[in-house]
Amino acid sequence: MRKVLIIARTTFKENIRDKILYNLLFFTLAIIGVSVALGQVSIGHEQKIIIDMSLSAISLFGTLIAIFIGTGLVYKELDKRTIYNLISKPVRRSEFILGKYLGLMSTLLVNLALMSAGAYLALWLLGKSVQSEFLYVLAAVYAIFLQLMLVTAIALMFSTFSTPVLSAVFTFALWVIGHFSTEMKRLADILRSAVTGHICVALSYALPNFSNFTISGRENLLKSAAHFHAPQLTTLMLATAYGFLYSALLLTLAVFIFQKRDFK
Repeated sequence: MRKVLIIARTTFKENIRDKILYNLLFFTLAIIGVSVALGQVSIGHEQKIIIDMSLSAISLFGTLIAIFIGTGLVYKELDKRTIYNLISKPVRRSEFILGKYLGLMSTLLVNLALMSAGAYLALWLLGKSVQSEFLYVLAAVYAIFLQLMLVTAIALMFSTFSTPVLSAVFTFALWVIGHFSTEMKRLADILRSAVTGHICVALSYALPNFSNFTISGRENLLKSAAHFHAPQLTTLMLATAYGFLYSALLLTLAVFIFQKRDFK
């Protein structure tokens, strides 16, 4: 475990120096600033607009950070040939993958905290109390963290055998498809072909389902926070279990693929 933490700390320091990270963080805070301006001209709906736009920006740009940085975690080591120094030392490849994953998740956690602080600052600038909305926004940010945890695992898995560009394309495609898993089940009910219907159902369960990170049914957790709906603890627990289990499965697959690679 000590080796994993050392790799995670090194990865965290490398990510902090990445220019992409600061650019995306800047755009997120800029959008939060825009939401303040829009809130000032929307009398009676200031809080909803700021919370809605802020959480959407945090989710989108957090995902982009996970994709762009995550897809290059392993490739950078191969490109710089530092991987040869690592595998020559008593470091297991599983420890290397897990350390890289934890390092990026630490980076994302810090960024989520900064972005969330920016959203609360926007509310404070408008003279709005954030105490009543704290739990709603906190639950939404936690759901975003679970999504990023899954996106990072997907990106890292692809990075073990593909280039950063292709890995980013594959990860982004799965992220988009993962938001329509529920629709795939409905499509299976509409299709007349039993075989095609079964394939749609199988894909809806096999592919990552990002719609699981919701409060109930079609109601998105981000939208619920903006409308001050209380989060359901059961749904958050199920979303947590799904996020951790699916991420663990992807990391196991990433370790398996990475162990099969020959660096000689």
